[in-house]
Amino acid sequence: MLIGIFQAAAAEESSCTPGFESEQLIFKVTRKHLRQGTRLGKVGFSDCTDRTRFLFSTDDSRFLVQTDGLVTVKRQVVLHEGHRVFFIHSWDSQGQKLTVPAMVLYDGHHHGNNNLKTDHHHNIQLHDQIEVDSATTQVPILYFPKSNPGLKRRKRDWVIPPMNVAENHRGPFPQEVVQIRSDADKTKKIFYSITGPGADEPPVGLFTMDRDTGYLYLTQGLDREKQDKYTLKAHAATAGSTSAEDPMDIVINVIDQNDNKPIFTMSTYMGEVPEASEKGTEVIKVEATDADQPNTDNSDIGYRIMNQKPEQPSPNMFTINPKTGVIRVNEAGLDREKIPEYELQVQAADMKGEGLTALTKVIIKVTDSNDHAPVFTQPEEYAGTVEENKVDALVVKMEVTDGDEPHTPAWNAKFSIINGDPGNLFTVKTGTNKQEGIITTAKGLDFERTSKHTLLVTVVNEAPFAPSVQLVTSTATVVVTVKDVNEPPIFETEEKHVSKSENLAVNSTVVQYTASDPDTGRKQKVMYKILKDPAGWFGIDKDTGVIKVRNQMDRESSFVKEEKYTALIGAYDDDQIPATGTGTLIIKLEDVNDNAPVVEDRSFQVCNKKPAHQLLTVTDKDGPGFTSPYSVNIKDSSTKANWTAVMNNNKTGIILTLIRELESGFYKVIMTVSDNQGLSQVSTVTVEVCDCTGEEVTCREKVIAGSNLPVIMGILGGVLLLLMLVLLLLLLANKNKPKKEQPLLLDKDVRDDIFFYDEEGGGEEDQDYFDLGVLHRGLDNRPHVFRDEVAPVFQYQPVVYKPRPANPEDIGGFIDDNLKAADNDPTAPPYDSLLVFDYEGGGSEAGSISSLNSSSDGDQDYDCLSDWGPRFKKLADMYGGGDDDMM
Repeated sequence: MLIGIFQAAAAEESSCTPGFESEQLIFKVTRKHLRQGTRLGKVGFSDCTDRTRFLFSTDDSRFLVQTDGLVTVKRQVVLHEGHRVFFIHSWDSQGQKLTVPAMVLYDGHHHGNNNLKTDHHHNIQLHDQIEVDSATTQVPILYFPKSNPGLKRRKRDWVIPPMNVAENHRGPFPQEVVQIRSDADKTKKIFYSITGPGADEPPVGLFTMDRDTGYLYLTQGLDREKQDKYTLKAHAATAGSTSAEDPMDIVINVIDQNDNKPIFTMSTYMGEVPEASEKGTEVIKVEATDADQPNTDNSDIGYRIMNQKPEQPSPNMFTINPKTGVIRVNEAGLDREKIPEYELQVQAADMKGEGLTALTKVIIKVTDSNDHAPVFTQPEEYAGTVEENKVDALVVKMEVTDGDEPHTPAWNAKFSIINGDPGNLFTVKTGTNKQEGIITTAKGLDFERTSKHTLLVTVVNEAPFAPSVQLVTSTATVVVTVKDVNEPPIFETEEKHVSKSENLAVNSTVVQYTASDPDTGRKQKVMYKILKDPAGWFGIDKDTGVIKVRNQMDRESSFVKEEKYTALIGAYDDDQIPATGTGTLIIKLEDVNDNAPVVEDRSFQVCNKKPAHQLLTVTDKDGPGFTSPYSVNIKDSSTKANWTAVMNNNKTGIILTLIRELESGFYKVIMTVSDNQGLSQVSTVTVEVCDCTGEEVTCREKVIAGSNLPVIMGILGGVLLLLMLVLLLLLLANKNKPKKEQPLLLDKDVRDDIFFYDEEGGGEEDQDYFDLGVLHRGLDNRPHVFRDEVAPVFQYQPVVYKPRPANPEDIGGFIDDNLKAADNDPTAPPYDSLLVFDYEGGGSEAGSISSLNSSSDGDQDYDCLSDWGPRFKKLADMYGGGDDDMM
C-alpha cells in the first residue's frame, strides 16, 4: 500500500505571502520500488490571487507536479538508499521563481533511530526526524549525521533544520534549546561543545552547552532587531580529545515579537490643497515605520484620521488610505475665504491598525483657486504707433484686473496674440507686476508693405481655472500704425565679387555696383561713394556707381589677403537727412610677373680652407607660375674667380661655394637671380671669410696690447689732478719770491698747459684710430725715464696681445681683452703713472709735461718752497736737489 503524506508548517500569519505553504516536503512510501503513475502527495502553493492552478517544475525528470499541485511518479523510481530528494519550483504573480525541497522517504525501516540522509545527486540535506523523548525532555534532539556506508567518497555538509527561539523570553534562564547526540555515545564516553558567534565569539556566553549531556542552553533573552539569527558549530569528542564526529552546524532563528511601535517619519506634516477641489484630490502622504520583522503583522501598519479641526463644513472633509497613508479630499466645499487651514490628528498602528500606535499632526492649508478670470481695464481697442524697421520697439501696454488672491498663480496674468500676426512680427510678455501685457516688435515692420496691423490679444492666468467655475476668457483689440522713415538704399547684393588682373591700367573700369531705394513712394535719387579703400586704388562715379582704377593695384600688397582685396562702397539718397547703405566689393587680383626673385640670406661666414657649401634661400612675391625654377649668374669675372653659384636640385635655392683660399676679411658677392619667366634682379651677399678649416667657422680677432678703458681714465684723471696741484704750488712760490731770476713757467704757458690737459689720451690725429700703443710699450724701450733706485727687477714672461680689429665697432672688446693682458704683463707701464702720460700723441695742441720729471738744465729755483714751512722744505729738497735727509 502506497501512502503519501504532506507535511507543512502552519502559517502563523493571516496576511498573504506568495510561496509554498511549507519550507520542506516529505512524502513517505511503504515500498522502495515506485511504479509510473504512483501518487506521492500534493503541494500547497499560493500567489495571493484567486488562482488555484499553477505551473510547477522539478529538477528530477522522474517526478511530475501537475497544475493542481498533485505530485506523481513519471518514471519508475527505486529507493536504493531509502530516500530520494528533489526540488519543486513555481512562480508568483510578479514572475519571481520560488523553490521548495522535497524528499520521498521509504517508511518500512529505521523505526528506532531515524537519521539525516543525503542525496549525493542534488547536494541537499533534509532531516528525516527530530526525535523527542517525552519522558525526559521537551526539546528536540539532533544527531550527528553519518556517512553513507554505500559510498566511498567524503560526505558533504549537512543542512540541519533551524531551531526557533522567540525574542524577549523572560526566563527562567538558562533556557534549554536543543540536545546534541552522537551514535558513538553507545560505545564510548562523548564530550560535547559549541563554537561560533554567541558561544566563544562575541557576544560570548549567550549560548552554552553541557559537555556531558549535549544540552544547548540560552543564558539570556534575545533581541531580533539586533540579530535575527545565530549559527553555531557543535562538536563531539572522546576523552582523549579525539573527534568522534565531524562538526555540525546549528542555526538558531530569533522569532519576532511585537515589541516595537510605529514611528512617523515627521512629527508634523504640512500640506496644501486648492479651494473648491473635487473629491479624491490628493493632498499629502504620511509615512510610519516599524522595526519589527518585515512582512508580518508585527510591522504591518494601518493609518486612520482620529480627529479634524475645525469640523466645518463637514467633520469628514478628508480621508486617509489605511495602507499607504495618502490623504485625499473626501467631500466638496473647501473655501479658503471661510476656512483657510485644517489640522488633522493621524494614527499609525501595527497589527494592521490594531496593535501598538503612534500619532502625528497634519496641517493642511487651503490655497486660493482660480475662480476669477483676468479682465482688461480698457474695454475699447488699444492703439499704438511704431517706426518701421525697429526691433524691440514698444507698441502698447495693456492692464488687467483679477479678483483672485494677489501674487498667486490664480492672479498672475499671461497674454498671447491669437490673431492678426501671421508673420510673427510682434511679441507680447507679462510685466513685472504680473497684471500688465507689453507688446513689442519682434521684427522690423515695413511701411511700404503694410502700414497698419490689427491684433487680437487674450489673457489667462498661470493657474488653470477651477473646474467648478465657468469663466469667459477676456480679449482685447490692438491697432498698430507703422510710421514711414527714410530707409537707406539697398545694394543688389551684399557682396560683389569680381576678378581682375593686378596690372589693370589706371582709369580702367573695374565694375558697376548699384543700389536701389526701398522708399518707393519718395522717388529719391541714389548716389555713391567709397567708404573704405585701404590702399586707395579706386574711384567711383557718384551718379552711376561705376568703379575705376585710380592707382595701380598690386597683388603683393599687404592689404591683399589670399589674393583678395576688399573695399566698402556706400549708397545714399538725396533726402534732407540722407540714409546710407553699404555694400562690399571683393576683387580677386590675378597675378602678373611683376616681382623679381631675391636672395634672403644676405650675410654669413665661411672658412677659407675647405669651406662648406652655403645654401641661399630665394623668394619671389609673385604667385605660382612666376617663381621657380630660378636661375643664377655671377657676371663679375673677379668674383667668378673666387666663387661659384649654382641652383640646387629643385631650383629654389642657390649653392654658393668659395673655390679658392682667400685672406680673412669681408667680401661682396654680386649675382643676378631670374625667375622662370626671365625676370631678374641683382642681389648682393656679404661674406666674412675666416681663417679656419671646414664647416665649423671660427673668426679670430686681431690681438694688440691694451688696457681696461675705465682704469685708464681713472689713472689719467688722478695724474692730471696731481700735476695741476704741483703746478699751482710752484706758481704761488714764484710769486712770493720776486727776486729769483726766472719763474718755473710763464703765465701764458701755465694757462695753455692747464687749459689743454683736459684731453685724456692721444692727440687729435691719434683719437680717430684709437692708437693706444703707448699704453703698453715696454719700459726697456724708454730707459731715460727710469731712475736707478726705482727700476724693478723681474723675470719677463712674454704676454700675447690681440691685434687691433679692422671693424671700429669691435674696439671696445679689443681694449677689454688687452687690458687683461696688460695686467699680467710685467713690462707694461706704468710703474709711475707720470711716465705713462708724458706722451700726448702727434698733432696735439697741448704741450708736453715731460719737463716736470726731466729738467736737464737744473736752473729752476725751488728754494722759495722752503719759506712755506718744514713740510714744503722737504718738497724743495726733492726737486731742488737738497741734501736734507728724508723722513
